[in-house]
Amino acid sequence: MLLKTFSLEIVNNHCMPGAMSVNGIARLNQDVGCALPYVNAVLGAIEYIKDPPTATFRTQGRLISVRSDQITVNAVQDREQAEKIIKWIRREINDAWQNRETITPRYKGVDRPQVVEILKHLPRTNCRECRQPTCMVFALRLAEGAKGSDDCPHLDGESKAALDEYLNGFDLDN
Repeated sequence: MLLKTFSLEIVNNHCMPGAMSVNGIARLNQDVGCALPYVNAVLGAIEYIKDPPTATFRTQGRLISVRSDQITVNAVQDREQAEKIIKWIRREINDAWQNRETITPRYKGVDRPQVVEILKHLPRTNCRECRQPTCMVFALRLAEGAKGSDDCPHLDGESKAALDEYLNGFDLDN
């Protein structure tokens, strides 16, 4: 087991003191930098920095950033939820490290669709029928994987097919 222990600190968001969520910061008692390329290969980081090793993951509307000596989780309700998420990522780190012989390490983040490319296929009417304020916001949500081309009621057959073909080149589930 690579990562055994950590100390958890809960902090309020200084930019938004009235926010309904807090951030969790786990200070790791063991260095996990060597495991991060393997964890990235398993979980598919949205961003990976090789030096110093840092992997950032998006899951359930929150960001989890893992460095050699620290794990941060944003937008948690309380200490209990932060601890649950930290323990989950600790299991992922330890499993990836234990199985590293069978995992090809990955030293870059998962490729994501470009908002500008998505916008080229949208009608750009800002009609709000997709429940987004603008087509730009809708394109951002598509790039994140939170929306699909079917959510735009004004996307015609040819444009929809071209957009779907473009989006199919990416793994939007990570």
